[in-house]
Amino acid sequence: MARYHTDNRLAGSQQNLTTTYKTMLTLYGVTATLCRGRAVAIAIGADGAPNATDCQIVYAVQRQSTSGGTRTAGTPNPIVPADVASRSGNGLNYTAEGTYSLPIWSRVLNQRASMQWVAQDTDAMLLWPATADVGLAFMALSPTYASPALISVDYEDQ
Repeated sequence: MARYHTDNRLAGSQQNLTTTYKTMLTLYGVTATLCRGRAVAIAIGADGAPNATDCQIVYAVQRQSTSGGTRTAGTPNPIVPADVASRSGNGLNYTAEGTYSLPIWSRVLNQRASMQWVAQDTDAMLLWPATADVGLAFMALSPTYASPALISVDYEDQ
């Protein structure tokens, strides 16, 4: 099974955080190449100059019910160069939000902190179905930090 990497620096312009969630990255099913997918690792952190006063950044993963919204299309990189291109869709740096449900994963970090999450086994991986335009949205917000955040995801098509 091939593994891929994507992050919100691959294409488009990174968006500054606001007090409401800003979607940095989505992974979803595509009609022509339907497959399930699973996020196996997530790395998160601030990607701009820090605020003068320490503050929090809230990171979340939510289920998306449609790939709507205004975004830049991304081309994920295979971890092993000989692997085929990903069959999942990848949207980056949303300027208008899509349709999402409640968070299935969230972390709150100080603006000066970063972290990496790796699923400890297959049961802990974050899955999306083989359904067109349905998947996962990776997002962040902050009440005071007003620069971009970086979210990178390693995932597998199934």
